[in-house]
Amino acid sequence: MSDEPLGEEVTDAMTRARFVAFVRDARQGVVATIDADGHPEAALVGVAVTDDGELVFDSPNGTRKVANIREKPRVALVIGWDDGVSVQVEGDADILAGPEREAYGRAYLAQFPGSRVLDEDFAVVRVVPGWLRCYDARSEPPTVVEKVCW
Repeated sequence: MSDEPLGEEVTDAMTRARFVAFVRDARQGVVATIDADGHPEAALVGVAVTDDGELVFDSPNGTRKVANIREKPRVALVIGWDDGVSVQVEGDADILAGPEREAYGRAYLAQFPGSRVLDEDFAVVRVVPGWLRCYDARSEPPTVVEKVCW
C-alpha cells in the first residue's frame, strides 16, 4: 500500500500518513459549523495537521466559528482542491486551553511560521476526524473513497 499523498494517486485505501501529507500540502480548508439557531456557517481557515491526523486551526476568539464550536462542537471541513482532489472531514472540535493549547499551537506554528496562533486573542481549535471522504475528480467517473477514521 502506498503512503503517497492523496493528490498524487488515490487507491482503495486511505492511510493516516497519506491524509497527513495531503493536508500539509493543501494548507487550507473550509470549516462548517452550526450556530445557536441551527443555521450553517462556513469559513476558510489555514489547516495544520499533527502526525496523528488531528487537524488544527486558529481563529480570533470573537469569531462566529469559535462561538459555534463552544456550543456545538461537531464540525465538517473540506480540505484542498488543487488538481481536482479534496478531502471531506467530519469530526469533533474543541477549543484548547493550558498545555494542550501550547502544544497544538506550536504544531500549527511549525506549519504556519509567523502565525499569531499563540496570541491571547486567538483560539486554538483541534478537530479529531471521525469520518473522511476523498473525492478525486481527475477520472471519469470520479473516484470516491470513504473511511471511518483511525
